[in-house]
Amino acid sequence: MARIIGIYNADGGLRGELAYVLGHMVGAVECALCDITHSPIRKKKAWKEMETRLAGEGHDIVLRHRNETTDAEAQASAGREPCVLIEGDDGQLSMIMDWNDLSVSDGSVETFERILRSKLLMY
Repeated sequence: MARIIGIYNADGGLRGELAYVLGHMVGAVECALCDITHSPIRKKKAWKEMETRLAGEGHDIVLRHRNETTDAEAQASAGREPCVLIEGDDGQLSMIMDWNDLSVSDGSVETFERILRSKLLMY
């Protein structure tokens, strides 16, 4: 059905993870998608369960850090991370959730899923 790509407002790797944690602690960095997908230590159980539900419906979910995106993903997110992209059957990438949609979720996987499903109705 659809390939869903979440782009974090953080870089991957040890250095990127440490920079995010320290920046988050002092209030200099925020990533609403990080708050939705992860507890302080690991990926949330509710997130894994949602991934399984969506996979059962044919939707593939991929999560990427800013420095791990493809050129096409970087162009589609264009510095507006965190966000969620969708890849259409034609390979075209479109942003379906921006930082505001993610912020409204307030760290809740359930709220994120409701918003995501409402956006998927358009595709």
